[in-house]
Amino acid sequence: MKWIHHIIYGSLLVSVAVWTSCGTRDNRTPNGDTPEPEDQEAKKALQGIWIDQETETVSFCAKGDTIYYPDTANVPVRFFIRKDTLFLAGGGDTTAYPIDKRGNHLFHFHSATGEIVKLVRSEDPNDSIYFIHRQAATLTYNEVVKKDTVVFHGGERYHCYVYVNPSRLKVYKTSYTDEGIAVENVYYDNVIHICVYKGKTCLFSQDYTRKSFTGLVPSGFLNQAILSNMVFSEAGPRGCHFNATVCIPDDASCYMVNICVGYDGKPTMELLEY
Repeated sequence: MKWIHHIIYGSLLVSVAVWTSCGTRDNRTPNGDTPEPEDQEAKKALQGIWIDQETETVSFCAKGDTIYYPDTANVPVRFFIRKDTLFLAGGGDTTAYPIDKRGNHLFHFHSATGEIVKLVRSEDPNDSIYFIHRQAATLTYNEVVKKDTVVFHGGERYHCYVYVNPSRLKVYKTSYTDEGIAVENVYYDNVIHICVYKGKTCLFSQDYTRKSFTGLVPSGFLNQAILSNMVFSEAGPRGCHFNATVCIPDDASCYMVNICVGYDGKPTMELLEY
């Protein structure tokens, strides 16, 4: 039964951005024709929570013109129905899924692989718990983390600080289902502040995010990555060294960048490893 659950998610989850409002949309088709009007009755009939007919797994909740998913890491998507087709739209893309059957208590449609996904309306009021407190899951820090190190170089005392601050800077990571359907999950970047003191004198103080490493880390990687960590490395001949780790969430792929704060307070950066 597990493959049916994958088909449902593979068919419904598409690359999207969070929709705070419907906004102004271009309703013209690629060839310039005006499409069929939305089927408002069909949209109204789809309102509510839907589950897989065989596994009884909660699939989605349709509310207004938005579909929400039980997995809070998956971004909600705008939907509409024209004729016998369900459209999921967002992020500049619109994907069509032909409807096989629909009614007040059933909804069947064709997945991207041609399989028929069979859903039934949930009659269990407890299923609504899956859609309470719908904040995107964050796999980063949820509180400020402070790390400080005291080192000596050339007879001078240096105090190096690292502050890892959670933020609301959203990062969208694209992954793919077994059927090759793009799915966007949302995470939050960290803002990491480092500063270096020589005695009581502040030599350097600056915030870093993933965008701070533009030009060192490939843009395609950086667009889906977060600044996951920053640690003090050493006080070397050139200055105080910090190692920043830029990673794609839930992935083993990471870049490490060295930030060297010179004893004159001037920073330099270089890529260490991938």
